[in-house]
Amino acid sequence: MVGLDTDILVQFLFQDDQAKRGKATAVMSALTVADPGWVGTAVLLDLVWELTRNHKVKRAKVFQILTYLLSSQEIVVEQDAVVREALNYYQKTSAGFADCLIAASARGAGCARTVTFDRIAARDAGMELVE
Repeated sequence: MVGLDTDILVQFLFQDDQAKRGKATAVMSALTVADPGWVGTAVLLDLVWELTRNHKVKRAKVFQILTYLLSSQEIVVEQDAVVREALNYYQKTSAGFADCLIAASARGAGCARTVTFDRIAARDAGMELVE
């Protein structure tokens, strides 16, 4: 298994850096079921930030990209079930992916609740608002 960093995924998806795109494609093309790529939750958070801030990717496309990563046989996503739950909230609400992942991770860890000052996270990601 080989760990994949955000910039490898971004170059594979967008191929906007001529010097890196071929190398990113080679890395991704070499992944197999027997020797998959590993994507950590920190990479997913960084990826969503990169996609939305620097590449202006819309929410629906972010959902498609994360779904692709989760469904790929050649990629292992850290805390797969937690990420799927977060992605479900992300698709159905207006909460940010980070908030959805924070709430889903806390639930996965056995937390009875996750408290926040963020009204949208409380309303949409399943957190409890502290007033």
